[in-house]
Amino acid sequence: MIAKANTIRIAPRKARLVVDLIRGKEIKEARAILMFTPRAASPVILKVLNSAVANAENNNNKKLEDLFVKEVYVNEGARLKRLLPRAKGKGDIIKKRTCHITVVVAEKES
Repeated sequence: MIAKANTIRIAPRKARLVVDLIRGKEIKEARAILMFTPRAASPVILKVLNSAVANAENNNNKKLEDLFVKEVYVNEGARLKRLLPRAKGKGDIIKKRTCHITVVVAEKES
């Protein structure tokens, strides 16, 4: 049961800090961690996690209590290039980075 969010306007490096907190955790624990983590990526990752859980419950008839975060990773997306004016008519390029967030949820082996 997979859920993806593509081209999210958060730098991948910053999103990976949050993603590393929930890898391998049970769903309830992962949701609690994301709700109380004061980072900009937390609400987006929580939304993707909830989507993956909903996919598992509706499409594959899995129970919430049996699920855990099997894989979660952040890949780099397209970079938006912007110009910042500098002295003497020059300009610096600013790369506004985006990321693709993927959450995989699976059943625990009993």
